[in-house]
Amino acid sequence: MIYTCTVDTPLGIMLASAEHDALTGLWFIGQKYYPKAVDTWTVCQNYAVFQSLRDWLEQYFAGKNLKPVILLNPQGTAFQKTVWEILQKIPYGKTLTYGEIAQQISGRQAAQAVGGAVGHNPISLLIPCHRVIGSAGSLTGYAGGIEKKKALLEREQGISGLAV
Repeated sequence: MIYTCTVDTPLGIMLASAEHDALTGLWFIGQKYYPKAVDTWTVCQNYAVFQSLRDWLEQYFAGKNLKPVILLNPQGTAFQKTVWEILQKIPYGKTLTYGEIAQQISGRQAAQAVGGAVGHNPISLLIPCHRVIGSAGSLTGYAGGIEKKKALLEREQGISGLAV
């Protein structure tokens, strides 16, 4: 059974999903690649994973650099999971380019393929796809919206006015 709840954040309402005590999804409402089967999920605001998620999000948006203590179980292909593992290693306040991630995967995968995997990341923020930028430092692609990506990076880097 897949459980779900909504979570308020300073950047908007997010939808979370969990199964077997692990977080399987976290999306901004209506974002690109938003899940289609949500009407079959069971609403359970008090599921333990969701309370841990709310606590983590509260600390994150308060400017604290916390490693997630929530068990994550994103569903995807082997390639996507490899990319998502790399994303989880990008330090708070830092960024990598799509090309740099492609190079970490033996350079066999094009940056465009990495971009596809980053874009389909089902667990926003905890798998920090917002920390991936274009080769020239541009803020390209973010399923939650480029303005949210900009706000997240500004929050983490303690700066404002990043160019979109």
